[in-house]
Amino acid sequence: MIKGIDHLGIAVRSLDEAVKYYEQSLGLKCEGIEEVASQKVRTAFFNVGGTHIELLEPTSPDSPIASFLEKRGEGIHHVAFATDDIEAQLAAARDSGVKLIHEKPFDGAAGKLVAFLHPKSTHGVLTEFCQPKDGAAAH
Repeated sequence: MIKGIDHLGIAVRSLDEAVKYYEQSLGLKCEGIEEVASQKVRTAFFNVGGTHIELLEPTSPDSPIASFLEKRGEGIHHVAFATDDIEAQLAAARDSGVKLIHEKPFDGAAGKLVAFLHPKSTHGVLTEFCQPKDGAAAH
């Protein structure tokens, strides 16, 4: 069911500054910037050998990313695993005793359905499952 690591989410204060770093200092190409209103973030994706880096900038002071930045500062926010059946993946996690943040997947960035597992159940790592909405291969 898990196909691999889809992306690593990194919380940043300024998407423009972070994109500049990834492009100019690392030589990566930004695949695009997207606002995800439901999560109150702007995102930018970079392909790094088939795995993606997702930069996350809050668009509101009450965004989960704004809270993360306030508590922990910039840095790795979550790891996202690609799955071909997000509903079954959530059920398996729940059945094994993992606390779900989201019982049902919702629309995320890059045309995907996403859902998160609570870090208190995942050894401190905010974990995301993601599946393309159209059934196409992840990223």
